[in-house]
Amino acid sequence: MKIDVLTLFPQIFASTFEESIIKRARDKSLAEINISNIRDFANNKHQQVDDYPYGGGPGMVMKADVLQSALDYYQTSASWLIYLSPQGKRLNQSKVRELAQKEHLILLCGHYEGIDERVGLRFHEEISIGDYILTGGEIPAMVLIDATVRLIPGVLGDAESLSEESFSSWLLEYPHYTRPSVYGGQEVPPVLLSGHHENIRRWRKKQSLLRTLLKRPELLLEQDFDAEERELLLEILFDRES
Repeated sequence: MKIDVLTLFPQIFASTFEESIIKRARDKSLAEINISNIRDFANNKHQQVDDYPYGGGPGMVMKADVLQSALDYYQTSASWLIYLSPQGKRLNQSKVRELAQKEHLILLCGHYEGIDERVGLRFHEEISIGDYILTGGEIPAMVLIDATVRLIPGVLGDAESLSEESFSSWLLEYPHYTRPSVYGGQEVPPVLLSGHHENIRRWRKKQSLLRTLLKRPELLLEQDFDAEERELLLEILFDRES
């Protein structure tokens, strides 16, 4: 996968992709990540990239001609253009999985009051990481890249681990324990020490349902529960009432 990031502040990314999973992906040549300064595409000596909005109002708007030049330079027939914007659809694991299948992503980090609408129409989609306002699109770009790159085959090398993570399905992940078996007066649940794989699987599924119910109950809405999930939910509800 190739990712080109268009930003006014490339220094923000200086060490971000030189650590951990992202570095591993780059070292394996599974991901190529390039950070480009939008100002390099300005056609004036002051490298002006913004201007006052027509019709008045506060703030500045990123110029269409500058952004158009940057996109023309990087875009190919395989490119998928994303504008990081608070008006975009919220990023979730389903979208991350979809993006991980793309050959080339171009990410525009928004700033100021936004971008000229005439170049905005060129993007395939707008993406937001939450219903709040940030200084710019750099942090959302980092979040999107981190979430996406780790799903590229060969980056983590553990398909089973990926499949059990929170949001890989609609459930939150079950709780984890490691040695020692007793810590702070609390014991590891006996089922995890039993060696009975089916009982462990069922316990983990029940704990995932319970965590989702307690922490993110909205995720349970409009779900098509299978027979086992319905049975486990009834057990949870009965346990909580008794």
